[in-house]
Amino acid sequence: MQSLWMLLACVMFAIMGACVKFSVDFGATLAQVVLFRGVPSVLCLLLWARYYRRTLAPTSWRAHLWRNVAGVASMWLGFYALAHLPLSTAISLNYTAPLFIAGWMLGWGGSQRDPVRILAVVAGFLGVVGILRPSVQHDHLLAAALGLSAGAMSAVAMMQLRELGRIGEPEWRTVLIFSCCVCLSSMVGFGFGGWNPLSAKAWLVLVALGSSGMIGQLAMTRAFGLGSALLTAALQYTTIIFAALLGIVFWGDWPDLIAWGGIALIIASGLLSIWRTYTEDRIVREVEATTTAKATAAAAAE
Repeated sequence: MQSLWMLLACVMFAIMGACVKFSVDFGATLAQVVLFRGVPSVLCLLLWARYYRRTLAPTSWRAHLWRNVAGVASMWLGFYALAHLPLSTAISLNYTAPLFIAGWMLGWGGSQRDPVRILAVVAGFLGVVGILRPSVQHDHLLAAALGLSAGAMSAVAMMQLRELGRIGEPEWRTVLIFSCCVCLSSMVGFGFGGWNPLSAKAWLVLVALGSSGMIGQLAMTRAFGLGSALLTAALQYTTIIFAALLGIVFWGDWPDLIAWGGIALIIASGLLSIWRTYTEDRIVREVEATTTAKATAAAAAE
């Protein structure tokens, strides 16, 4: 049941995506959007860590460096796509990360190449074509390319998150450091573009953006920490469905039949890739446990 927290996270992330579009429509810059995404998480997690006297020093600065370079880049690219594309299209492109992971496994995975990953890559590619062909105009091709690049950078960040989990880095510290890096990156943006005056509507939407993003992040962390990893990873794709509904309600963006088919293919390819990855991880853990047990028994016999 803990995996169902992912459904709350998906609703919050879909709302966050809608808030990105609204905030840009109300005159906010991309740097302001990024800043408000990071600030609530920084404040809440710093207060929590101080109250419980948790150490802020990470286990590995190098792992955090690569995770945050990829993660922050993915956020900027993804927010640009959200601001300029239909909501369901932009979020679908952001969720192509498992497709890129499967592609990396095919190219450089050695023994991890298999027909399942080939099927996932082909289905995902067809899904991207199905989404972009009917729903993206020529003047939106840059946003579509950047949205797809956000999915690729997110794949790099996801692999680094797995590495951080393996070395025992707690989720709250990973989220805190990432949120701090997000805020710092927005300061760089302000250095180039300055601070835009904001209307009351823009302030309200930006606050809603930061709050929904923080709630979604915490719910997702709880789901992955306490629930079934495979079920939680599968449920995250409901964000695309919620985003499509919000796009229809607020902007009248009705995906046509081909676009719906593309969304379905991206979801299917992502689920295939996730299932294959978690299956292999389980087999590796079982082999390691068996090897450790045999070694312990042999040592005890001696």
